[in-house]
Amino acid sequence: MLARSSRLLRWFISPLYGQERSYWRAITACFLAASTFWLLNALNKTYTTRITYPLLWRYDPARYIPVRPLPTEVAVNVTGRGWKLLRKNLLLDVRPAEVRLSRLPATRFVTGQSLRPALQAAMESLQFNYILNDTLWVEFDRLITRRVPLTLSPNADGSALPYAAVFTPESIAFRGPAAMVNALASPYPVHLPQAPAGSSEGAMRVPIGGPGLVATNVQDVNVRLQPRPLVTVRVRVVPELRDFPPGQRFVLQPATVQVQVQCFPEDTARLDLSQVRVLLHYGQFHSPDSSLQPVLTQTPPRARGIRILTPAVRVFRR
Repeated sequence: MLARSSRLLRWFISPLYGQERSYWRAITACFLAASTFWLLNALNKTYTTRITYPLLWRYDPARYIPVRPLPTEVAVNVTGRGWKLLRKNLLLDVRPAEVRLSRLPATRFVTGQSLRPALQAAMESLQFNYILNDTLWVEFDRLITRRVPLTLSPNADGSALPYAAVFTPESIAFRGPAAMVNALASPYPVHLPQAPAGSSEGAMRVPIGGPGLVATNVQDVNVRLQPRPLVTVRVRVVPELRDFPPGQRFVLQPATVQVQVQCFPEDTARLDLSQVRVLLHYGQFHSPDSSLQPVLTQTPPRARGIRILTPAVRVFRR
């Protein structure tokens, strides 16, 4: 069986051996002519098939903005000659179907039935049969502009920064969807990339961030840092006694220790002065008058500066 197949194959291809170059040119020309004739004949036939057709959305861009990307094409079933279908697939001289949107931003979807007139008007050389998508989802919002002042963003733990800032410009105009723009904080926090090296004063260019779809009238602002004023608060603290002899009573003079605490103005309400703790250690008498030097053992987290104003406390046995 194998030998017979081999003889048949040799018989079929034997005329092709030993031919001149002109022979192969003729064979190639015949194949090209046949392929061209077949292609032209196929393109002249009528077909019913599925294609994707481009869409062009019409709305007022000065008043509304799409919150999600709009569909750029829709799947449809059409009937037409092969030439026309080929041109549509290659997007050669294709007029998109214009879809006009009204009642924005309330419109949330476009039905396939409402797309039919626009598709029929755009497909001049094709017969539109039906749309394969039941619904196209859209989401719009009003396009607004809002100007807000700027401020420095606090530290990661929420505490204030040790310097103030002068911004140029002092405020930024944000333009975008109303829901996003209205949700922006006022004043708008500006995040410093890093603190200026070697000094609390300096100037730098800082980029302005923001959510997607929201544009700003400037890309960055100039920030000049300046020392911040501190609020000074004085508090009297009853010192804690450590290692004092048990069973004995002592009198302290003065009975309380005065401590000065400094913080930034916005931290005043959150400054917990009850966290200031002072210690008197019995084994640290440093003068003949039986006085002890108070020592700070705990300070409030919001404090930016703290020191003891009472230099010494005299201790008497009762």
